[in-house]
Amino acid sequence: MAKRDYYEVLGVSRSCTEIELKTAFRKAAMECHPDRNPGDASAEVRFKEVNEAYQTLSDQQKRASYDRYGHAAFEHGGGGFGADGFAASMSDIFDDLFGDVMSRRGGRNGPARGSDLRYNLDITLEDAFNGKVATLTLPASVSCDACGGSGAKTGSKPRPCPTCAGQGRVRAQQGFFSIERTCPHCHGRGEIIDDPCQSCGGAGRVTRERSLSVNVPPGVEDGTRIRLSGEGEAGQRGGPAGDLYIFISTQPHPFFKREGADLYCRVPISMVKAALGGEVEVHTLEGAPAKVKIPEGTQSGRQFRLRNKGMPVLRSRDVGDLYIQVDVETPQNLTKRQRELLAEFETESSNTTHPESSGFFAKMKDFFENLSGQ
Repeated sequence: MAKRDYYEVLGVSRSCTEIELKTAFRKAAMECHPDRNPGDASAEVRFKEVNEAYQTLSDQQKRASYDRYGHAAFEHGGGGFGADGFAASMSDIFDDLFGDVMSRRGGRNGPARGSDLRYNLDITLEDAFNGKVATLTLPASVSCDACGGSGAKTGSKPRPCPTCAGQGRVRAQQGFFSIERTCPHCHGRGEIIDDPCQSCGGAGRVTRERSLSVNVPPGVEDGTRIRLSGEGEAGQRGGPAGDLYIFISTQPHPFFKREGADLYCRVPISMVKAALGGEVEVHTLEGAPAKVKIPEGTQSGRQFRLRNKGMPVLRSRDVGDLYIQVDVETPQNLTKRQRELLAEFETESSNTTHPESSGFFAKMKDFFENLSGQ
């Protein structure tokens, strides 16, 4: 049976780069890997074909020879693939596909880094303005003091696993394939604890409740993440502890709304004050009140800016602003005399008194009159 073109096997063009070649190989190898296709003989053949194609095209000299002469370049002992070569390439595939994952975990049976932890901390807007030192109480796994994290009783120590000879993995031969799996006896630790520590039951870690102090800086925003290095779960087999990540959540404020470093506050004022002008006094997060001058004829929705009365900017000397939005309140529950005064005021009003409403209705009238006259 004639061999298929190596480029066709991997699904790449003849001008593909090394990165494109490696990506295509990884995808094809994972799809037809024997572990993913148990009992499928065609998958084994396909896997061998993919591996052979990659071993040729990933070598620059072999690829150049193949591009010039095709499969004939490797006939008659010209660099074919025997059983030994194929077994070796299988090991490369495992390292290629899973090596990064294993290295991040600190090896199969060596010390393992502890897991990271997350804590959600609710604070008030005043806390975010002033900053605070928060005390957290949380349960976490810490290294066992009695055994020093080894899991073995004091005076004893773990011994190498006889099944895997301390490697934490065992290898099984299946025809052409050599498959590595986690040791079922020691579960990948590479060690057997005959006399476990009574305090931790051989785990090397215990769960305890602990208190931590965390500094919440002024200006911290909702969703800010604070990292406490080494305050996460204790590591396994003497490995380093993970980290603790604190996520800040700011509670809603009854008066202020925050947008970045700026604050917004809605202040109702009377119709008379809006018409005649005056002053309103509002409190800021600094604690001291601030006076806002309301000019004569102020309309509802107008904003007044108080500079440097907003939130501090995190890790900066800058400060945001406070915006006061006034809403003119329509009077309710009027007395008879108040109604008479308002009716008298309405009678004496002119277009200059209510320029916006007068202009609006005049424009509306003209628009529909012109529309009906067309």
